Amino acid sequence: MPQIVVLTGAGISAESGVPTFRDSDGLWVGHHIDDVATPEGFERDRSLVQRFYDARRASLSGVEPNAAHRALAELEETMGEALLVVTQNIDDLHERAGSRNVIHMHGELLKARCRACGAVVPWQGPLIDEPACPLCGTHDLRPDVVWFGEMPYEMERIADALSQATHFLSVGTSGAVYPAAGFVQHARRHGARTLELNLEPSEGSHFFHESRLGPAGELVPQWAREILWS
Repeated sequence: MPQIVVLTGAGISAESGVPTFRDSDGLWVGHHIDDVATPEGFERDRSLVQRFYDARRASLSGVEPNAAHRALAELEETMGEALLVVTQNIDDLHERAGSRNVIHMHGELLKARCRACGAVVPWQGPLIDEPACPLCGTHDLRPDVVWFGEMPYEMERIADALSQATHFLSVGTSGAVYPAAGFVQHARRHGARTLELNLEPSEGSHFFHESRLGPAGELVPQWAREILWS
């Protein structure tokens, strides 16, 4: 059976109505990235950052998984742990579609991290009012989101999976943000067949064996059928 690693980026969730991380002028939903996506921004204006992620967290109830999320979940039903989804997204759309073997390398909106004790806990509500950590009682929770300058999660597990993959698929990524932008090269060095699905060529398109352009909601189900029929 193939061993498949799928990297998903903002493009797959954009089709569900989730705002992409940033646009050409360095803004994310009207805020400068340096203000809301760096440890320094959190130190400068903790309230601004908490309000920003509180709003993103609350907005998740208004979006639903799309055909691309569902196709990956259905493929996992057949392949089990031979299919690993590594997502740069902080939403829960993969899980809501039914995927279970998912790594959120940039963290999750629906979790909070205590800066005092290091605990990571499920979190549905706001953080602006500085609620207590359920484990240690300290009022020092932050979103469990990996900001610029911080180390993405589970990099060793991801590297191991890429080294063993027979297929590597990238969906809706810019190819501009490392370390994720280097995954295709890692997988290809170890013999994986590499494919990019995107609305337009990414900055790393030339590293892939093949690129297909179009909406993820159309291309991912088509690719999943090819895998099942191969």
